[in-house]
Amino acid sequence: MKLEAIIQDLGAVEVTGSLAVEPGGISFDSRKVADGDLFVAIRGTGFDGHKYIPDAIASGAVAVVSEEDPLEAYPGIAWVKSSGSREALALMASSFYAHPSRDLHLVGITGTNGKTTIATLLHRIHTDMGFKAGLLSTIRVVIGEKEYPATHTTPDPVQLNAYFRKMVDLGCGYCFMEVSSHAIDQDRISGLDFNGGIFTNLTRDHLDYHKDFKSYLDVKKRFFDELPAEAFALVNGDDKNGQVMLQNCKAKKYSFSLRSGADFKGRVREMLMEGSFLEINGKEVWVKLPGRFNASNLLCTYAASVLSGQDPEDVITELSRVDPVKGRFQIVHSKKGVTGVVDYAHTPDALRSVLETIREVNISAGEVITVVGAGGNRDQGKRPQMAGIAVEASSKVILTSDNPRNEDPELILDDMMEGVPVSARERVLRIVNREEAIRTACMLAKAGDIILVAGKGHEDYQLIGNKTMPFDDMHILQQNIN
Repeated sequence: MKLEAIIQDLGAVEVTGSLAVEPGGISFDSRKVADGDLFVAIRGTGFDGHKYIPDAIASGAVAVVSEEDPLEAYPGIAWVKSSGSREALALMASSFYAHPSRDLHLVGITGTNGKTTIATLLHRIHTDMGFKAGLLSTIRVVIGEKEYPATHTTPDPVQLNAYFRKMVDLGCGYCFMEVSSHAIDQDRISGLDFNGGIFTNLTRDHLDYHKDFKSYLDVKKRFFDELPAEAFALVNGDDKNGQVMLQNCKAKKYSFSLRSGADFKGRVREMLMEGSFLEINGKEVWVKLPGRFNASNLLCTYAASVLSGQDPEDVITELSRVDPVKGRFQIVHSKKGVTGVVDYAHTPDALRSVLETIREVNISAGEVITVVGAGGNRDQGKRPQMAGIAVEASSKVILTSDNPRNEDPELILDDMMEGVPVSARERVLRIVNREEAIRTACMLAKAGDIILVAGKGHEDYQLIGNKTMPFDDMHILQQNIN
């Protein structure tokens, strides 16, 4: 494809050199530039791609898109000056892969909690109904029968559009994807044609990046502001921010709720550790996912499936069949009668929801032992909140490392301890080594007790310093709980 066609959606740009050049690929990392590529210089939070333009050209780039004029002459290099390289990258990636999102029924899910579960359930339901569908989630990327590792909640624009092109070429008609606040803010989803947008909820998270809650909310809202009129916008009526998302939205507006009137109404009839008995739009269904948060996720999945054109009765049938998502309230039982739960809860609200579910299904009235930490180089303000919530809803709490990254894990635990009342400190242990913390919880537990290991869920690694170490909460729990 000629450069002229690749930049067709960019609007006003300044061009130096020939637009007839035909790049073989698009790259925004100078270290990954291949001979014949188009290089896009992007300013990041810790780097400036403009500094690496000479390196990209030395590696074989035949064209450059930047926000600055060239500092020197580069004979034979086509140069495009754009006002925004990030958005330009996304629009060009879409053009380069022939706008594949236009050939998919693309539904984006955004919010703080529930994105992975809803995206995964929507994918499962549609594939089980016989449709070919793609999935882009925090846990994995699925295209037809093939699965790819997920490196980000929402990939970069080039990878995104490459995935979409593979989906279309394999005959997929649907794609369900998580849309992170980072992806919206960094224009990764610019140029995509969404048929639907879903808002799950909004609670404290990523404030290390967005700085304050309003900025975080505004970024999420931007996704709905940009949905086309022919798309659907589905929001959680039980979250006050749901209506905020719809304020300037042109799409067809719908809501789902467990507590109030909505287009899609649900109710929890009964809740057990093994699942829940729900009523959805007047239809009763037993599901294998426990918890009110999962009831909300399932109701949302039902609503989005119906809005995507599926028969309501068929959707109810499929909901009764789906299994829990990996690392989301994933349960293991021991021979001595102890129940273990692994959950990705890494925000205060998510941790509270999981512990409330455990309280509701804890029919044996056993002790609740919570193992929890907080990530390093991330929002420090939520650390004491999470510890306080854990102590309030647990008999014993073991504070431990999550992904400490480049922070001293002991200092992270110091921050968490700030949220523990003095009167409750005798019920709290500090064990930096996460494996030892899980093992200790298993040693403390007796028949009827419930162990919650929170924070990492599906992750099979731990980030310590600059190293990625193999680590799986469920594997460690299974090894020690018996």
